[in-house]
Amino acid sequence: MKRKPSKSDPAPRRRRSGRSGAVVNPEWTETDFAQAKPAAEVLPDLVGSESAERLLRPRGRPKTGNARTLISLRLPPDTLARWKATGPGWQTRMADLLGRAVRRRAA
Repeated sequence: MKRKPSKSDPAPRRRRSGRSGAVVNPEWTETDFAQAKPAAEVLPDLVGSESAERLLRPRGRPKTGNARTLISLRLPPDTLARWKATGPGWQTRMADLLGRAVRRRAA
């Protein structure tokens, strides 16, 4: 049974291969970093262009031109309850109403 490394171990042991005892995943040197190529250049040859395109596609929610800013706002409980009672989309409706009020005051 292999011993589980404790959190106090200074560094995890490196796995060694076969009889040669060579380190399977050695630490990169400056030369390794200098010779490295971007994934976009290497992946198409390794996995094909279609798979490479899928692997290199950005993940997460698409960026929008109308980005919102996260804030913390303290509202009276009854005010918040009334907004939530209007159903899904209450936050968007609240933001729209606040935006219209700001535009009216600016005019």
